[in-house]
Amino acid sequence: MMDLVRERLPLRQPSRRARGRAGRITTRIGDARAELEGLPAASFDVVIADVFAGARTPAHLTSTEFAAAARRALTPAGMFAVNIGDGPPLAHARSRTASVRALFGCACIVAEAAVLRGRRFGNLVLAASDRELATADLARRVAADPFPARVVDGDDLDRFVAGARPITDGRAELSPAPPPEVFAPS
Repeated sequence: MMDLVRERLPLRQPSRRARGRAGRITTRIGDARAELEGLPAASFDVVIADVFAGARTPAHLTSTEFAAAARRALTPAGMFAVNIGDGPPLAHARSRTASVRALFGCACIVAEAAVLRGRRFGNLVLAASDRELATADLARRVAADPFPARVVDGDDLDRFVAGARPITDGRAELSPAPPPEVFAPS
């Protein structure tokens, strides 16, 4: 995977003149939680958790404690983004969202309408920050995508999460397994 990332992303170091400003991407190989817990506080602007072992996210990467490790690694204006695989009734996604919302001031979910309505298994992207998220602009962009999606935030996100309990290490489980047809050739 790291070879693919290095091949596809512009990971070149910035010019001498631009150093210290923007454009630096750091990659790490290891257990996501252990890596986050070993980082200095406030050392990243963005933390992306797109972690699967096979088709499921390991239990220790679904909890509030994992989200807290990500939050600690972020700068005050930083953003945490999580790819969540789930299907009807979206109980896992709701609990993961409750976990992240317990720690961050602002959050939203991006997903295809069929996934949000619980019609099929799919991916939901959860974004969170302590600063306001540009959800109106994001909603326009994802609606115009070749695979259109919706942004759920504010009162709609409150309704999405209603009644869901945050996941703690003590009750964390692997994310739900996708149904066999998800990987079947079409």
